Amino acid sequence: MVYNYDDINPDDYILSKSQVKRDMHALQALGESLIDMNEKQLASIPLSEEMLDAIYIARKLPPKEARRRQVQYIGRLMREGNHEEIKAAVEKMQNRSDQYVHRQHQIERYRDLLIEGDKQIFQTLVTSCPGIDVQHLRQLIRAAQKEREENKPPANARKLFGFIRDQLATQD
Repeated sequence: MVYNYDDINPDDYILSKSQVKRDMHALQALGESLIDMNEKQLASIPLSEEMLDAIYIARKLPPKEARRRQVQYIGRLMREGNHEEIKAAVEKMQNRSDQYVHRQHQIERYRDLLIEGDKQIFQTLVTSCPGIDVQHLRQLIRAAQKEREENKPPANARKLFGFIRDQLATQD
C-alpha cells in the first residue's frame, strides 16, 4: 500500500510525551514565579479569579508535597487558560526589572568614579543634564571623598547617588 504524504496536515502532528512534560514543567515554573510576586505585580498580569485563588492558597502551603501539587494545579489552569498572555506579562515585568537594575549599576559607577575624581564623568554628567546644580554636585563629591578618607559611613555617598539618580530621571 502506498501512502500519500501530501494529505498530511502539519497541524495534525501529535506532540511527544516528553515535549508535553517539558511544556508542563515550564508552565509550573511560571506558576512558581507568580507565587513569588507581590500583590502589585500580580495586579498587572491578566489572571482569572480561579488562578488568583490558587496562587493565594499556594502561598499559604508549606514547601512540601501539598505546595508541589498546588503548583501543578496552577500549571494546569494556565494550560487551560491564557498562558501566553501571562508569560508575556511576566517577561515584560522582568525586562523592566532588568532595566532598573542596569540603571542603578550605571548610577553607582558614576558615583564611584566621581568620588575617585574622574573629571571626564563629571563633564559628561554636566553636559547630559543641562539643569544640574554644579555647585551642589561638587559639594556632595567633596563630602563623599572626605567620608571615604576618614572611613566614615557613606551617608554623603548615598546623597550623591540620590542626586545623580534624580538628575538622570529628569533628563529622561
